[in-house]
Amino acid sequence: MTNTAIYLGHIVKSNSHCDYIAQLVDQFDVSTPPQPEDYGFGRFVQLADEQRHWAVGVIYNSQLLNPQFNQLSPRLTTTADTFLSPDLVSETRTLLWIALIGHLEQAQGHAYGQQGIPTLVVPVNTPVWQLTPKEIATFHRSHNGHAQFRYYAHLLRSTGNYAAPLLAHILETITPLFEGKERRSLEILSKELAWRHTLGSLR
Repeated sequence: MTNTAIYLGHIVKSNSHCDYIAQLVDQFDVSTPPQPEDYGFGRFVQLADEQRHWAVGVIYNSQLLNPQFNQLSPRLTTTADTFLSPDLVSETRTLLWIALIGHLEQAQGHAYGQQGIPTLVVPVNTPVWQLTPKEIATFHRSHNGHAQFRYYAHLLRSTGNYAAPLLAHILETITPLFEGKERRSLEILSKELAWRHTLGSLR
């Protein structure tokens, strides 16, 4: 993960107030498209445009969209007219499911995270950016500088079968950002989650 914000794509639709879908940009949209590691499972992102920062979210699912799959029309040969190729290739898309978990606040020159369900509806075509390590650390600090992880229950309820591995990945990402009692608290939470997940799979 780099310290420079990477543009991933834009919002194309929503499934609910806190569940959005983004379309990933590719080589036909930008000169340097994001790499697979930039938009993987559990990656923190922010939805923001030139006017405002809308929300912070986390990628919890993806889908490859290929209109040519199962299509029974005749296929082109390898010597087909090259003028047709760009239109056919550009039809494939990668979609990212994003669970919104809060937003970043700025008060008196001090940035912090406001975690929970965002109140605003994010517009279609809002750009999606990868959150930098510094922004991730900022989001997990409250206005008084304390560590926070208030969206735990929200993700547990809203991301279905992905909840346990998603939370485990998030805890693995954010735990090194803290020290002392705060880190130990997150380590305990991580062990408890792993135990509950293991116990649940045995039932």
